Amino acid sequence: MKRWLIFFLPCIALLTTCRTAPVHDNATSVRDNTVRAKQQQREPFQERLTLLFAGDIMAHKPNYSMNDYSTIWSDIAPLVSSCDFSFANIEAPVDDTLPYSTFPFFNMHREYPEAAIDAGFNVFSLVNNHSNDKELSGIQHTLAWAEEVAEKRHNTERKVFFAGLKKSADEAIGYKIIQKNGWTILFCATTEILNRKIASEYMNYVQATPSARNSFKERIKKIKAENKCDIFILSIHAYMSEYIRTVPNELRTYYYELLDCGVDIIWANHPHVVLEREFVGKKEDGRFSKLILYANGNTISAQRYEPQFSAPYNSREYTGDGLLYKVTYFKKDKGGIPILEETEAHYITTYITTAWTFVIKFLNDDFIDYLKSVERHNWARYITARKKIMEQTPVRKTWR
Repeated sequence: MKRWLIFFLPCIALLTTCRTAPVHDNATSVRDNTVRAKQQQREPFQERLTLLFAGDIMAHKPNYSMNDYSTIWSDIAPLVSSCDFSFANIEAPVDDTLPYSTFPFFNMHREYPEAAIDAGFNVFSLVNNHSNDKELSGIQHTLAWAEEVAEKRHNTERKVFFAGLKKSADEAIGYKIIQKNGWTILFCATTEILNRKIASEYMNYVQATPSARNSFKERIKKIKAENKCDIFILSIHAYMSEYIRTVPNELRTYYYELLDCGVDIIWANHPHVVLEREFVGKKEDGRFSKLILYANGNTISAQRYEPQFSAPYNSREYTGDGLLYKVTYFKKDKGGIPILEETEAHYITTYITTAWTFVIKFLNDDFIDYLKSVERHNWARYITARKKIMEQTPVRKTWR
């Protein structure tokens, strides 16, 4: 069939172009499962690579006051650990020499983020507007912890990677090379926003000015030119207002420019609410090869500590929900062109139990049925509304 016909026959396109364009969210085909079973016999090269993108891991007082942090992650751990690489943003310093602290100046102890690692998360951005909440000492302790964790897990099946902070002030914006089963990923983590500029030279900080952004685009080109990779992933803690649910046109244009510089996935955060996602492709290629996640919201927090059961549409209610976005890449041969094959959207919510613990649940019908069964009817109605709201999150497909 000629390629131009595909765009005029959308029903046929879904059946015939599974290797050239992403299918709808939450679509997993029987064919894919069959190929996945076969590819396990073809190590060390693996035809498919699965990536999972979460949002912000936060630790407000209700979160870090829990006795068992593993319960936060127990429901989503099977999904997280099933993906080759699962990404999250740690929104605080990790400094055991100081007490836990909540807003406005956060601090975690190692056992809190390590519970997320035990659940399967293995690639982290450490840079955001709270990374210097405990000034240079907090950054240095966070780096030391990250290096210790990475070294401890270096010889394990599930290595752990961190990016975003610097050991010295004169370092260029850095990146990590992540490799597995014949795949190579470049991962760079940056922030455009700081609450204060203390020790900012020890962070991958890119000011949201035209000159700084232009310099950063040149840095991205250089990183890409110097490193052969299958996928280039850029994490941006974006310069935009918190809690808004629309993407500024200026930011969208800037992200397009970064894609043109060689980035394949932009994984952005900061607003603490889930924003739209966008596939970007060239018509002449006949496929969507790039992806922008404008914000995946909070993965865990206590920002929604008093759900407004009678007003589920209020802007603050969005801070209790997040997105786990699974992306599958395919390539036929080692060294071949990676194809963005399929995606799955898994919406999650932070649920407050009767014991006042904050845990992550999938925002789905099973959870709603559970709430009804334990007669938490306010929660059941609220989650039913929140599920419908989150499922309306826009998905764009843009030809450029």
